[in-house]
Amino acid sequence: MIIMKFGGTSVENAAAIEQVAEIVRSRQKDSPIVVVSAFAKVTDQLVLMGQQAASGDCESCLQLLQAIRARHLETAEALVETGFSKISKRVESITADLEHFVRGVAAVRELSPRSSDCLLSFGELLSSEIVAAALAVRGLDSVWVDARECIVTDAMHTRARPLFEATKEHLQAKLGPVLVKSRIPVMGGFIAATQEGIPTTLGRGGSDFSAAIVGAALTAERIEIWTDVEGMMTTDPRLCAEARTIRQISFNEAAELAYFGAKVLHPATLLPAIEQNIPVYVLNSRNLKSKGTRITAHAPRSRDIFRAITAKTGVSMVNVVASRGLMVHNFLRSVFEALDRHGCPVDLVAISEVSLSFTMESKRLPENLLAELEEIADVTCEDQHAIVCLVGEDIHGKPGIAANVFTTVAKAGVNVRMISQGASEINISFVIKESDVPQAVRHLHTHFFPNHSAQVGATAAAGEARRSRNATGGRKANGSHSSSEKIRKNGLASASRSETADGGVKEPARAAQVSAAAVLTVKRASGSRG
Repeated sequence: MIIMKFGGTSVENAAAIEQVAEIVRSRQKDSPIVVVSAFAKVTDQLVLMGQQAASGDCESCLQLLQAIRARHLETAEALVETGFSKISKRVESITADLEHFVRGVAAVRELSPRSSDCLLSFGELLSSEIVAAALAVRGLDSVWVDARECIVTDAMHTRARPLFEATKEHLQAKLGPVLVKSRIPVMGGFIAATQEGIPTTLGRGGSDFSAAIVGAALTAERIEIWTDVEGMMTTDPRLCAEARTIRQISFNEAAELAYFGAKVLHPATLLPAIEQNIPVYVLNSRNLKSKGTRITAHAPRSRDIFRAITAKTGVSMVNVVASRGLMVHNFLRSVFEALDRHGCPVDLVAISEVSLSFTMESKRLPENLLAELEEIADVTCEDQHAIVCLVGEDIHGKPGIAANVFTTVAKAGVNVRMISQGASEINISFVIKESDVPQAVRHLHTHFFPNHSAQVGATAAAGEARRSRNATGGRKANGSHSSSEKIRKNGLASASRSETADGGVKEPARAAQVSAAAVLTVKRASGSRG
């Protein structure tokens, strides 16, 4: 049995869903379970509808709802000529429920996290119903399954955490009878429910996580993430045109990349896969010949020092400096206790004798945290920063790598504000201004990924080979927000600078052989995005 997850762009219209049907048909003998995202852009539209309804602008909200209804009906009609009446009734019923819901939000002019989860669930409900119907009329014995009856979570609305034991029981009870009959379950990703049946969501991008949860609970042979790119890349191709597909990467490396900005995977996706040692494939639904990326417990050594480079934008850097008279251990304890009280997921931390610097997403940095920290220390905060992360399992114990990285960054004319070498010992991360990200990433990629790389992907291989033969015969968002003006202005003028960095494997048979560092890394990531 395999899990096949299709992202929003892979189900964005009738033509895309036709392609999905052919892909599923090609995997029919593998007993697939299909997980789908909402149509592309629909979740964003639902978010906007919620904002409009909460502000009392019911008219604009309902206009957007009509556009969503029309899009789904048009797509369903193009896909399901026979039996359109049945699927159109389902679409009408779901959008009628949506209209009733947003009218209620507009009446009270409030959208709580719990209400937001309920609102956003409509996107996956619509898409999964249409995809299930489309597969059925094409001779695939599909059946729609309500994900809210399968995945059980806590009540942390907008970024709920799965309760794995309860989820396993629900999935086996719900999907077991379907799979025994060799039918193909189709369910929405991203959405779940508490044990009381209250809708929750797994955080934006959570459809990947849904697929991994289902795969781990049912001990799938593999998990396939189908998207509109060629797999995981050596860097973001929008920043560097020379980015290439990574053929194989380890769980550890992929988890670091997902957490620090790679958008192909939800950060928590790999935790269930690690625990069950289930390989994850990232594939392109628009290019079936592409081999994509295979993610496993261990990957063959690369000829390059690093596996990939990623950047996480929309980051704030907070510097907390205690007075010399304060006991250091009390100071550090007070800072970390404050972070814990406010539930702040920190990305990087650098500590000196009486100062501490940390970074986190600007949109998730609470104003009252800064105010509380000001009571025990001098605080400066700078927005519009980014974390650049270079990941590779082969960097541990190799002298000169850090010097090589920062010499390259300096040659790019980029100033580094904070440095950290990860506890997992597979990454080097540093903080720079957000505006410097393209320049830094391009220079680093050019330096560390020369054309002789063995990691060239399917789409780049031919071009790289031609260039090699011809040349040498064989080589190659601003997340700022209204914090204390005093803190932010001081931060721009006098922020402290904390630097704490120095310059074929046999596959294990069981998940227990995956390094503890990888599990800790992904557990950290699993609660980090809303």
